[in-house]
Amino acid sequence: MTDTIEPGADLIAEADAATERLAAVKDSIGRVIFGLEKEVELCLTALLSGGHTLLVGAPGLAKTRLVETIAVATGLDTKRIQFTPDLMPADILGSEILEESDDGKRHFRFLPGPIFCRLLMADEINRASPRTQAALLQAMQEGHVTVAGERHDLPHPFHVLATQNPIEQEGTYPLPEAQLDRFLLRVDVPYPDRDAERQVLLATTGATAAEAIEVLNAEEIIKLQSLVRRLPVGEKVLEAILDLLRLARPDESEIEAVREGVSWGPGPRAGQAMMLACRARALLQGRLAPSTEDVAALAEPILKHRMALSFAARADGHTLEGLIQTLADQAA
Repeated sequence: MTDTIEPGADLIAEADAATERLAAVKDSIGRVIFGLEKEVELCLTALLSGGHTLLVGAPGLAKTRLVETIAVATGLDTKRIQFTPDLMPADILGSEILEESDDGKRHFRFLPGPIFCRLLMADEINRASPRTQAALLQAMQEGHVTVAGERHDLPHPFHVLATQNPIEQEGTYPLPEAQLDRFLLRVDVPYPDRDAERQVLLATTGATAAEAIEVLNAEEIIKLQSLVRRLPVGEKVLEAILDLLRLARPDESEIEAVREGVSWGPGPRAGQAMMLACRARALLQGRLAPSTEDVAALAEPILKHRMALSFAARADGHTLEGLIQTLADQAA
């Protein structure tokens, strides 16, 4: 349920038009991506919220294809970085090169790296070393990078859609907690069900393949992000978010499993992410204001990468997914 908030007529008309445009975006993506409607909605939720998305799943589940398709449908210029153990920070950010002019004077010129785009596809981000992973921290949080003491602003909007293989696989480096917290949502990509996999096989092995079409552009996305921030949030939704955060923190939680089994919990950035994501999800579904149902639905994507179970809790058979579901049920 939401509180009784009466949006203005202009806001209602703007939201209705935005919902139609976003439905066209989902239709465009659906021409290429099958059986991942929930995951597509979560990615668009993060985009409308102005945040970054971490896609986690085994190889071959169309994570990269999903990012490419979103880039086409949203009209954002995109660049891709394939993360490998030998990738260096300069390969992402760019570097200064020494040039000599015609009169013999030497000077440094900044050569921008692939991060200078509006939608950065960071493919298999956990294959790179921690030093290279950390090169993204400033860009993801502040929208600019610093090279040789000089600030270089990134285009606006700027989003990172990163893919990650499971940490347990050989040759991966766990992302540090500080970087995980920069991702607004973590989206787990599952194996397709039988019907979706049938569609994939038929659509991708023929003589021709369907392609997504461009629906939005950067300017429209900026306007949609502004609209999301203007949507009203009821007091019940705000209280549900605050309750969820406190239940998830071991020092404050009333739940014994959290107090004894959670090593660290979410900070205020998780609450900021939830406030924005709830509004964005409501807009995607044609609603003018979020409900506590949005809080429950987004609890796992927002909290899963911002919490960690202790070794003892994992040994006792507890799972983070089950614990977050308990928290969401109690808070919402």
